[in-house]
Parts: sequence; structure tokens; C-alpha cells
Amino acid sequence: MISRIAAIAFILLGTSAAWLILGGTIEHRTYQSDDKLRSGVASIWGSPQEQGPASASYVAVGQERQVELPLDSSRIDVSLDLSHRQKGLLWYSTYVVDFVGDYTFRNPTGAPQLIAYTVKLPAEHAIYDGLAMEVDGRAMPIVSDKQGARVMAQLDSGQAATLRVEYRSHGLESWRYRLGDEVSQAHDFVLHVRTNFKRIDFPLNALSPTEKRERPDGWDLFWQYRNLISGFQIGVTMPERLQPGPLAGQISYFAPVSLLLFFFLIFTIATLRSIDLHPMNYFFLAAAFFSFHLLMAYLVDHISIHLAFAICSAVSISLVVSYLRLVVGPRFAVVEAGGAQLIYLVLFSYAFFLHGFTGLAITIGCIATLFAVMQMTARIHWGDRFSR
Repeated sequence: MISRIAAIAFILLGTSAAWLILGGTIEHRTYQSDDKLRSGVASIWGSPQEQGPASASYVAVGQERQVELPLDSSRIDVSLDLSHRQKGLLWYSTYVVDFVGDYTFRNPTGAPQLIAYTVKLPAEHAIYDGLAMEVDGRAMPIVSDKQGARVMAQLDSGQAATLRVEYRSHGLESWRYRLGDEVSQAHDFVLHVRTNFKRIDFPLNALSPTEKRERPDGWDLFWQYRNLISGFQIGVTMPERLQPGPLAGQISYFAPVSLLLFFFLIFTIATLRSIDLHPMNYFFLAAAFFSFHLLMAYLVDHISIHLAFAICSAVSISLVVSYLRLVVGPRFAVVEAGGAQLIYLVLFSYAFFLHGFTGLAITIGCIATLFAVMQMTARIHWGDRFSR
């Protein structure tokens, strides 16, 4: 008995080492491919975007310097259309943004001024389809450079003009609106963001919406301020899909725990029923467990993670049941071994899909297993068992 337990422990340690190597391989493939693929995704879909307010300025006569006009009001409408795209073992949160901003400026001087209206675009390496800039409803010729886009228009003394900026662009992971540099002041500010996704989140050190309205397919978010002074930005973080690579890696790293619980239960049942399972039988059972994680590691980057999980579960359970059917018998193979594998391999691994509840689910499973085994073996005289 002692030598058999030692052999089973040796099998468990060897399989654990294999799982650690597999988990490290998955992790390497995931983040090495991320370094290569992220630049490719960004070249097609852009980078995280951060839009700032438009500005207006004129050249002071005789001073040869730019004088900034105060921004009286801002009315901004943004539509975020999220679309997840998979590359390798990772999903990327890409989106299309439709931006429309109306900015009102006033000429406080006593003379007409030639005003330069400028807007800095959120990302240098991105596309801006339908870029238009209008002053009081009149389309103006646009001059663009690395600093952004600019139009020129005359503004009479004491008069106000509204600059409209609109474009469509692509971004990645997050969209932000910067009120200004460091601590800034915003007058009569309204920002409306419409999303096509429900799971909204906001970056750290960002202002929360002052109003939220839920729609069937997303949210209407509003930031409205009469006179705001803040060093925070406004932003929306795109929700992420379940990442196949990191999930497969986590499941592989914790697989020794599931195999330990499975062996623990199978060994107990075999002892109670005087079923003679040789350490080689345990070795093949461990190999069948390992096949689940090995197959999933190389399947998740080709098909859906849920479909890959179902296929790997079916393959591993079929290996165990078909093998023990010949070693012990069909009832033990299907009921005891198959049921235990369903719990300690399939459900144990599926607990990693339950974000935030994984640890609790595994802990409850371990305690339930301990309770069941303690109840089954309470009347066993272990001295007699081990002496035999």
C-alpha cells in the first residue's frame, strides 16, 4: 500500500511538471505573439485614441505672437461601435468612432481678427474619414500637418463663432477626451457618448458620467458641466472578451490540483471496493487528464474557446471511460470515474470562466471532496488496510 501511494505521488509530480512546462509554453506563445500582432492590429485599426478640445487664436498686431481665444462652450457627440477581433491567442477590442464637436469662441478684442481654428487629431497613425471643419455652417479648406488640422476665418469684434469638427476613425482598447493640459477649466461643457456595448468601464483617474441612460444595445453617457476645473480626463474603456491564451495557461497551471482531487477520490473508492488499480493504471489516467490541456493549448487559437473546451472535455473523458471499462468494468468506468472526471476536470476547469468566483468555486469543491471522502472512509481500519 505504501509503495503504491508513493508511485501514485511520483506520477502526480511528473504530470505536474509537464503541466508547468505546458503553461509556460502557452504564456510564451501568448505574449510573444502579442508583441508581434499588436503593432499589426494598430496599423490597421489605430491605437488608443485621446481627443482634445479645439483651439482658436490670432496674431496680435505688432507683437508677432499667438493670442488664444477663450472657449465659451463645447457640445460633443461621440458614437463608439465596438468590434472584437482575434489574432493568435488574444482578442483585441477595436472600435469605430464617429466624432462631432461644436466649439464656440468669442472675439473679445475691439477689432476684427483673422482666427486660426485648430484641432489636434487623437492619433498620428490613424485614418480620419470624412474629416470636415465648418465655421458657422460654412465649410472651410483644411490645412493639416503633424500638429493636426486647421482652418482660417474672419471674426468681427465682439462676435462669436462656432467651429464644427467631425470625422470617423478607428481605435483600440480605449477612447478618451482630454479637457486640457494638466488642470484645466471647461465652461458650458456637454459630452454625449453612445455605445453599442453594455459592459462599460472607465479608466483610472477619469471622470464618471453625470448621467447614464440604458438602451437595448448599449448606453447613452453624458458628462455635463457648467464651470469645471479638473485635472482628470473623460474616457471609456472597451470591454474585453475572454482571452483564450491566458485562460488556457491558468487552467494548465492549476491542473495538478484537479488531478490530485481525482486521484484522491478514485484511490478511496478503489480501496473501499477492493479494486486493484496498478500505478500504471494511474499513469494512463494522468495522461488522459493531460491530453485535455495539451489539446486545448493548440486548439483555442483556431476555434471558439467554448467549443474547444467542449471538444477537449469529450476527448479526455472518452479516453478515461474507454480505458477503465476494459481495466475494471463499465459501471465503475462510467459512474465513478466518468462522474469524478466530469467534476474534477470539466467543472474544475470551467470555474476559470467565472471571473471573480474561480477561487471560491475551487475552494468549495475541495471542501466538498474532503467531506465526501471522510464520510466514506470513517469506518475503515486503516491499520489493517496498510498492514495488508
